Amino acid sequence: MTLKRILGTFGFLALTVFILLPLVQVIVLSFLSTLHHDTAPKGSLTLLNYANIFRTDRLVASFLNSTIYVSLNVALTLIVALPAAYAFARFPFRSARATFFALLAFRVTPPVVLSLPAFLLFAQIELLNTPVGVALAHCVFNVPIAIWILESFIRGVPKELDETAFLDGYSTPGFIIKHLIPVIAPGIGAAAFFCFMFSWVEVVFARTLTITDGKPITTAISSLFGFQTDIGLVMAMTTLSLVPGLVMIWFVRNHLSRGFTVRV
Repeated sequence: MTLKRILGTFGFLALTVFILLPLVQVIVLSFLSTLHHDTAPKGSLTLLNYANIFRTDRLVASFLNSTIYVSLNVALTLIVALPAAYAFARFPFRSARATFFALLAFRVTPPVVLSLPAFLLFAQIELLNTPVGVALAHCVFNVPIAIWILESFIRGVPKELDETAFLDGYSTPGFIIKHLIPVIAPGIGAAAFFCFMFSWVEVVFARTLTITDGKPITTAISSLFGFQTDIGLVMAMTTLSLVPGLVMIWFVRNHLSRGFTVRV
């Protein structure tokens, strides 16, 4: 084995340890009793932290709230982004390129800039403290990235597929549903993944738009910190919150790099 390969292997192992060590610490702490309990002395291995999560109504509700608004957000984002991406890919128009990159520029706007306007607007239409309000707020940031990803995949589909379908009598919506979606399914999966990850871990809108009810996992975890914090319980919540993201990564792992190809 050459010196270059040895150094490369060592560097890879060092990077792996650097990345995984915090995660390992989180998982280990989630199985430790960090406060004294009658059934679990401090420092002992226990499943009590996980049991306490399912015994606490607000923590269970936070998982349900996050699942509702993330699922709703992903669905709404794809419904809006897919036709828009098809228009960008198939119907060139003046300033299309500038419009396309303007969407991407809007995506990098800090959420805190829009938190107050969103709060005032949703207060008027009575969407505060609901998962629906958080889902709609996240659509503002997820739609541009979904359009970017889907447009790249649609451009890779030959136009002959469109023309053949239209000759067979399909309308544009019918073609998209019957033919285009199955072909670009990996792109839809990649777009759904990035929308899911943004919504699952986003904090600003989740905290601003859920004052009393409808709180997601991110705010539920932060609410556990206090004068005497049960670190084991916090780590157990954190560990459980990682599971959906890891599942999503597993299913779309082969399509993520393709989704971030910009065609200009």
